[in-house]
Amino acid sequence: MRSDFYIYTNVFMITEKEINRAISYEQYINLVEELVAQGKSTGADQSADYVYFNKLNLQRMLRLKKTFVLQPDLISALKQIKNHFVWVVLTEGWCGDAAQIIPVLAGITEECPNIQLKILLRDQNLELMDQYLSGNSRSIPKLICVEQKTLTEKFVWGPRPAEAQTLMLALKRQETPSSEKSLLIQKWYNADKTQSLQQELLLLIQLHQQ
Repeated sequence: MRSDFYIYTNVFMITEKEINRAISYEQYINLVEELVAQGKSTGADQSADYVYFNKLNLQRMLRLKKTFVLQPDLISALKQIKNHFVWVVLTEGWCGDAAQIIPVLAGITEECPNIQLKILLRDQNLELMDQYLSGNSRSIPKLICVEQKTLTEKFVWGPRPAEAQTLMLALKRQETPSSEKSLLIQKWYNADKTQSLQQELLLLIQLHQQ
């Protein structure tokens, strides 16, 4: 089990089975849209709250995908990647953090053909999820970068940018109500405008681009 924000290993938790079962970003968006139309959510919990957030986060993802801009230094680093990688992401449609992160990952992989984005739903892959806990929590999204040919794990990132994670942990220690926590984290994302996420991924790409 690995529970740090950023981990650098040479293990093989991701196999061809996971890669083949995973879906593309476009398939993921289509799935969430279909579930919204049916009044459902991804995942095991089909309560009213999860269905509501599944719908809300779809709107957020579609909006963010159109509006965010990749940083020039990140674009430059992407152009220098020589090896081929797969970014496997564990997520769910109802996850507010994922709605702020998945579209950016999709934009990065569209900019760089040497990185392929693959998405797995957490609740359908709990055995794998339990290898990438945040403390004792199945927090998502979790990004696992592997080499395409060997499936050697290069790094793990998630569930949110370090500053947002620090804020979340502080709010939990203060026993802040869930609704207020969600609002404060959303405000952080709105103010940050994906800059922290892009900078953290830039660092990881620079360390592991070969």
